[in-house]
Parts: sequence; C-alpha cells; structure tokens
Amino acid sequence: MTNGASTSGHPGSAASTDPTDAPGPLRIDVFSIFPSVVADFCSASTLGRARASGVLDLRCHDVRDAATDPHRSVDDSPFGGGAGMVMKPEPIFAAVEAVDPPRPLILLSPGGRRLDQREVERLSGLDGFSLLCGRYEGVDQRVVAYLVDEEISVGDVVLSGGEVGACLVVEAVTRLRDGAMGNPISPLTESFGSSGLLEEPQYTRPADFRGHPVPDVLLSGDHARIERYRRAQRLHRTLRARPDLIEERGGLDDADATLLEEFAADPYH
Repeated sequence: MTNGASTSGHPGSAASTDPTDAPGPLRIDVFSIFPSVVADFCSASTLGRARASGVLDLRCHDVRDAATDPHRSVDDSPFGGGAGMVMKPEPIFAAVEAVDPPRPLILLSPGGRRLDQREVERLSGLDGFSLLCGRYEGVDQRVVAYLVDEEISVGDVVLSGGEVGACLVVEAVTRLRDGAMGNPISPLTESFGSSGLLEEPQYTRPADFRGHPVPDVLLSGDHARIERYRRAQRLHRTLRARPDLIEERGGLDDADATLLEEFAADPYH
C-alpha cells in the first residue's frame, strides 16, 4: 500500500557512533491519491539524504488502494448540490486504519491554522506524525470530525490538492532534525530562527559585480563588527518586510536602535 521506499531499514545509520545517543528517525506518513508526487520530491537534495541516512522515515500511501469498487473511486458529488466533487470518507478511513500511522494525523486544508516556524518546531520535536492530502472540493466533513486530529494551512491560497503543502511541511520539519543539515547552525541563524527575525542579505564572489560592491564590513575581517552588521541588517530587513515580527518581540530595544543607527540598510528594490 506504500509508494516510495521507506528508510526504516536503516536503524543504525544515524550520525552518532553511539546508537544510544542518536535520535530515532522521524516517521512521517502521507496519505494521497498522488503519493508519487510527494515521494519523488522527498527523494532529492536534503530530504533524499535525510531518508538515506535514517533521519527521515517517509511512508507515502495511495488512498485509492483502499477503495473497494472496481474503478478505485475516491470521490463523489456533494449532498445538497454544488460544483465539484468531494473525497469520500470510506477509502480515507480504510487507508488510515490499515496503516495505524503515527499521530497526530493532520489534514492539509485552507481552513486550518496557518503554518509558521513555531508550528514547524513543534512537529520536529515529535517522533512522528501523518499528513492527509485533500483533493477536489475537499474531504467529507466526517473525516475532519472523526478521523484527523488537526488541520493546517500552508498559506492563504487555494491549491488543487494537499501534495505541495505536504512536501513543504516535510521539508520544513525534517531540516530541523539533528543530522538533516550539513551545517547544524543554519536553522538557528536563518529567517524565523532563534532571533525571530528575517535572515540578513548574503553575498559571495565576486566582491564587485557590475559596479555593485559587497559591503566593506564583510571584507574587513573584524568578526565582532561583522556580527553587529548582520544583526542590523536582520532588523532592517524585518522592519521593511515583516514589521509584525518586530511587534511580536516587543518592539526594538536600545541596542537594536543603536545598531540601526550604526549601519544603514543594504539596498533593495
């Protein structure tokens, strides 16, 4: 009933040489009528390495496999009339009950609470969870009321199905697990990390591109000043694009105000 190889066959492949110190794999079960969409996306790059190393145990299940009619149908017209089709409860319940996946079982839905980094951090601390991808006009309400545990929205947009959202959730959560990222500091310093700010602008070679030079401070070798500059740019960028994040932190303190005066904002369109 699964689509895409599970990495549960690698119990001893965690980074730590002492298996008692290594965290167990994060198990995520995904229920979808297009499981290969999720499985293929999660086989490349960071997620592919996480699966191969045993950090992520991803299991993708085809809801159609639980359909009992010859056409493997999973949808029907809505009671009361209306446009579109609705996913039926029987195959969804059957698919989930056949697997007994890790809980919570989360429905990806525009009616759910909005996903943010705090929610991602919560999920990354679990041993596992499951995702249900809706399609068509959504799922029968009895699935929402009596099967799933939560609903999550990946943004104030409407998609044709939950698969893209599932890929987003899997990647965002997995990269916070020990051993998933090549540099363990990256999740702490990037946007929405420990500072609660957007990440500062980044530069690489050449030092001057078409008359646009890298800020001198980054070439100075003065690491204390570089860190002050970077924090100032985080503040500038967050104030410009997401002032709500500054408000959530209780506003600017005196040290922040001093940094904003010391360093001008890098250019933006």
